[in-house]
Amino acid sequence: MADTTVNGEVERVVAAARDALTDDIVTRVSATLVQGLELLDRLNRSGIDRALPTIARFAENGDIERLASVVRVVAAMEDSLNEDIVVRLANTVTGLVTLADKLGRNDGLLKLVDLLAREDVQAALSKLADAVSKASTESAARPPASGGIGALWQIATDPGTQEALRLVALMGKHLRAR
Repeated sequence: MADTTVNGEVERVVAAARDALTDDIVTRVSATLVQGLELLDRLNRSGIDRALPTIARFAENGDIERLASVVRVVAAMEDSLNEDIVVRLANTVTGLVTLADKLGRNDGLLKLVDLLAREDVQAALSKLADAVSKASTESAARPPASGGIGALWQIATDPGTQEALRLVALMGKHLRAR
């Protein structure tokens, strides 16, 4: 009985396969097989076997997903680039190139950049900025000046004031020398 049931099922499968194998299906299946073989041939000739280890490492490290993310970002950027944005970007780039050209031709700026690259100048500017900040904070915390000759005399006799005036005088001397 079990043999009869199995034989009956096999006969039905064979009959269904015979019915399904129309000329159109056979043509489509053979065309698919031909395309698959052509693809395998092209892959074989392209040297894909040398790239497979690298592709496998990309897959293991998750680099393929990152690459897909980058592609999605680039596609989104491409989709968002309308004519207005492209014109604005072009104008911005043109302006930046023009500015860079002007800055590159300015000898004074190039000398200033060279000067700012020196460590002693950087240290001096850092000290100056720190001193200005502290002086500003300290000055704001003090009561207003009382004025008069006595207050002026007190400031003039302060050693800190004399040192500051000496520094300003030395700076003036070096500025005149240049």
